[in-house]
Amino acid sequence: MGGFMSFVRKEALHIVRDRRTMLIVLLMPVVQMLLFGFAISTEVNNIDFAVVAPKHSEAIRQQVERLSVNDYFTFKGYISPQATDELLRQGEVDAVVVFAEDYDRRVNAIADGYPTGPAIQLVFDASNPNVAASGAGYLQNALQVGGTQHLPIETHTMYNPQMKSAYNFAPGIMGLIFLLICAMMTSISIVREKETGTMEVLLVSPVRPLRIIVAKMVPYFLLSCINLITIMSLARFALEVPMTGSMVGLIGISLLYILLALALGLFISTVANTQVVAMLISGMVLLMPVIMLSGMVFPVENMPNILQAISYIIPARWYIEAMRKLMIEGLGFGAVWKEFVILIAMTVVLVTIALKKFNDKLE
Repeated sequence: MGGFMSFVRKEALHIVRDRRTMLIVLLMPVVQMLLFGFAISTEVNNIDFAVVAPKHSEAIRQQVERLSVNDYFTFKGYISPQATDELLRQGEVDAVVVFAEDYDRRVNAIADGYPTGPAIQLVFDASNPNVAASGAGYLQNALQVGGTQHLPIETHTMYNPQMKSAYNFAPGIMGLIFLLICAMMTSISIVREKETGTMEVLLVSPVRPLRIIVAKMVPYFLLSCINLITIMSLARFALEVPMTGSMVGLIGISLLYILLALALGLFISTVANTQVVAMLISGMVLLMPVIMLSGMVFPVENMPNILQAISYIIPARWYIEAMRKLMIEGLGFGAVWKEFVILIAMTVVLVTIALKKFNDKLE
């Protein structure tokens, strides 16, 4: 029994002395509980909408005012019919409420018991079908109040008229796969070299340390390029995702994202001493935030403000937003310049920090 307790004490001391493992093991349940508790929400808490109103009658003004004071909606102003497509593509609004030119006459006809055509059209950006489906229900319920319970409302969904979930998940899966292959596998590969002692052997070779690191990353970069071609082919021909936007922009921002993931893997390898720690860090720092906070599954707008702020430093959020614009909404490269600049800045920062920490460890 004494020998058994000695082994228990030895293992306990080993775990306690490994601060990184202790931090991860103790923080992981807290982080998961908070993320799953607050980030998972299929509800839509806010819908940005604009209004097309050929005539600004009192009835229309009351409807717009009723929506504006509702906590679920944010009024972005009156627009022309020609501006509808541009505002939806740019993501400035989630929906456009279009009132019929003879809205008052149609409302009165309904009140008198006479059938009439649609008095209101709701035009939604359905590149995220969850937001479009929930938002349409909210708007219809809000508009059909008072004496307009039977108001005929017609809903149009743009960029994803069939409301296919594949349109929403394809960009997110790409963001997740590249992080898995590039960041996680690269970090584990480098840490394995350190753990087995072969890294020291490589470092005393004539090849410079930077070239050794780059050489270890190249195979994962090439694998990711193959995966990029495979995923794009499956999305286009198997899932029928349109991909009508700039192919140059789509491939360019994907290659940039792959480089960023490689730099992230190198950074993880500088703070992890064992493969287990590298795997745990990758699981916490990469997988959970990507799934929960990037907008891949759950709308970022639904999350508490603190989680929305954290999502700004999640690279996958910007990559997924850019891919949705390029793949689904059919925009050109100019529409994703903001996401491209943010990903470049993140890549430069990560490469600089990772190389500095790696050189410090060598010294």
